[in-house]
Amino acid sequence: MRDTLVLNASFEPLSTVTLNRAVVLVLQDKAVVEQSHPELRVRGASVDLPMPRVIRLCRYVRVPFRRHAVWSRRGVLVRDQHRCAYCGRRATTVDHVVPRSHGGGDTWLNTVASCAEDNHRKADRTPEEAGMPLLRQPFEPSATDAMLFGLGASQREALPDWLAPSAGAA
Repeated sequence: MRDTLVLNASFEPLSTVTLNRAVVLVLQDKAVVEQSHPELRVRGASVDLPMPRVIRLCRYVRVPFRRHAVWSRRGVLVRDQHRCAYCGRRATTVDHVVPRSHGGGDTWLNTVASCAEDNHRKADRTPEEAGMPLLRQPFEPSATDAMLFGLGASQREALPDWLAPSAGAA
């Protein structure tokens, strides 16, 4: 599970890594702990350091410009917080607002999280045709927001305010 956020030397979010990888980066002096879990520590024979939640690289890493987040089914579920866009219950599937058979594609703006019952009930129709209005409109998260959404709600709440996903994306 990827539960540690990695920041560039410029404090720009880069990626998420496993806790083990984060500890190795800190022990190799390639990163410093910016935020840690309040009570948890990593202890060894000659080491005692806070359990990292956010680390920052010591050297700047040049990253190619990421214009937008790559679409994925998991990304849609995480973006919509596993809540059905039609009824608000727990979502387990992804529904196409404009069905693929009508020309709709796998895009951020054409897919929403849906429970299996509503996905089946809507079938091969648009929400208007099915009489099922969307509770919230789909949006395209920025690459940074998509990465932060992937951390999980409990970990996002623990991040500093300046790292939280943008208000329009939540």
